[in-house]
Amino acid sequence: MVDLSQYKGIVFDMDGTIIDSMGTHATAWQKTCEIFDIPCDGDFIYSLGGVPTREIVKILNEKYGLDRDLDQVAQKKREIWLGLDETLTVIDDTFQIMQRYEGKLKMGVGTGADRENALRMLSETGLLDRLETVVTSSDVTYGKPHGETFLTAAKNMGLAANECVVFEDTKIGKQAAEHAGMDCIMVINGKVQHP
Repeated sequence: MVDLSQYKGIVFDMDGTIIDSMGTHATAWQKTCEIFDIPCDGDFIYSLGGVPTREIVKILNEKYGLDRDLDQVAQKKREIWLGLDETLTVIDDTFQIMQRYEGKLKMGVGTGADRENALRMLSETGLLDRLETVVTSSDVTYGKPHGETFLTAAKNMGLAANECVVFEDTKIGKQAAEHAGMDCIMVINGKVQHP
């Protein structure tokens, strides 16, 4: 297991890092793209994990030369995603780290999900009570890859950026950690990568 004793806090990304929910997001995006006639490249959309939904629509518009309504597409994706029969599971590798450092390091979540969904998912998986702070797309002006999400989490825990380490599963999330001035440990396919 990774040694985090040089840090005072951990900030976990949520989807794909601490909760296994990326599959349902992929399904919801595929259905949404079909409805709005947007090309759907699953790998590209996965690479945008952590980016707020409305921003993803903007990126897709730019990539494909479209002008789909950001709010309309984001709302439909949310409706489809909420309607999917999902069983949320905790990713074991990161959960073991959470358990090992509980009470020793401050812990928070920094996610591109909206506040309502993030709190619901963290509550359903029993993770919410283990966290000092949850920073969502609803709480920041600039989503990932900007560093604001992680900087806000550190501030809420009373820590400086360099006192925290981030766990992330996407390149954009790693960029956000770097922009925040934080070390980042990647979680690839549910496995923590040793630095």
